[in-house]
Amino acid sequence: MAPKYAPSLRSRLAPFLLFLQIGFIAVYYFYVEVDNNGNGIIFRNFYPVFQDLNVMVFLGFGFLSTFLVRYGFSGSGFNLLIAVIAIQWAFILDGFESWYYRGKIWIDLRSLVVAEICTASVLISIGAVQGKTNPVHLTIMALMEVFGFVLNEWLLRTLLPVQHLNFILVLHIFGAFFGLVLTWILYRKESQQGFEKEKFDCKTGLFSMLGTLFLWMFWPSFNSILMERSFPERRLWAVCSTYLALAVSAVGSFAVSTLSSPKGEINPTHFQSCILAGGVAVGVSMPVIRYPWEAMTIGLAAAAVSTVGFRYLTKHMLFAFGCHDTCRVLSVHGLPGLLGWLIHLLLQIQQSDDRTIAIRFGVFHICVLLITIAVSLTMGIITGVLLKWDIWRPPQDKKCFDDQTFWKFEHLAIRK
Repeated sequence: MAPKYAPSLRSRLAPFLLFLQIGFIAVYYFYVEVDNNGNGIIFRNFYPVFQDLNVMVFLGFGFLSTFLVRYGFSGSGFNLLIAVIAIQWAFILDGFESWYYRGKIWIDLRSLVVAEICTASVLISIGAVQGKTNPVHLTIMALMEVFGFVLNEWLLRTLLPVQHLNFILVLHIFGAFFGLVLTWILYRKESQQGFEKEKFDCKTGLFSMLGTLFLWMFWPSFNSILMERSFPERRLWAVCSTYLALAVSAVGSFAVSTLSSPKGEINPTHFQSCILAGGVAVGVSMPVIRYPWEAMTIGLAAAAVSTVGFRYLTKHMLFAFGCHDTCRVLSVHGLPGLLGWLIHLLLQIQQSDDRTIAIRFGVFHICVLLITIAVSLTMGIITGVLLKWDIWRPPQDKKCFDDQTFWKFEHLAIRK
């Protein structure tokens, strides 16, 4: 017998979404305008990479979330819902400074790209709590995390001399730690024994692999998309370096997965997730990479760190800290992001001829990481405490990871 229709969808989700969307429409009606100044140049520079980023956000992350046997519709459908809400909200928050000084929020393709990058951070975090929350939880989480991400950017620009912040530097770290602290607060005792419906098979794994391939193919555009503002001459270099790092990361994940298996078999979940680790690490360290072999070495190291973390760290995080990370965002985004940050720091110091400048950069770089982690953990704790309220009607343990809790399937309906 199918589970009863989730009360949160009838009495909470629909009014909440309608109220939220009507509020967005009202704000856009009074305060948002399209900026046509220099529109031709911006359109030529940003529209192709915007298309690539759009594919990553909606197809890449959407298909990637379908690996669970009974949670495919929810994984892809909720990904779409949260993405479109987060993008609209990011437009408003990112344009707040423009509204304060000019009275209007001016948007163009560049601001749309920035909004989708904020959204990518949210989609990373959702992977940590996937299957254990309802759409109301995810919507509130998206609103809070986008606010935290924009707040973190403002703090970095205000407290530190950051003229052109590399969003990729903080994207993966912010998203991973936000999701981890959130899943820690929303911990369920059922996680220790394993949820009954938290399973995957070859069919769902194949669909999820399609999402990985979308992300893998378009990741070079993702890492180079904001180079136009800070290092326009290095966009081609960013594309080539990212591709090489991703290629080596794929090879490394094959090798390390085989070595970590007692029977020498390749774990498909290792390969599916860890081939992206090179793109994460090289994106964070991109401004200081000078040679192709450096990008390739980073890709290999990231694949090793990610695969080993995937293989051994996940269970320890669950039993030691009560942190049930559904999509292993720590191994796929958190650890490679920290590795890229460390490589960025070491290479920048090594390339600097002036010791004083090197020390200043080291302090500055460490402060960027500490502020980012502090903001992500703080916002994650606040969001987790908010989501713990029973008013949001979280799904029962037996209904976690189950599409039938939220979706109507005619062929499963009880007919009298």
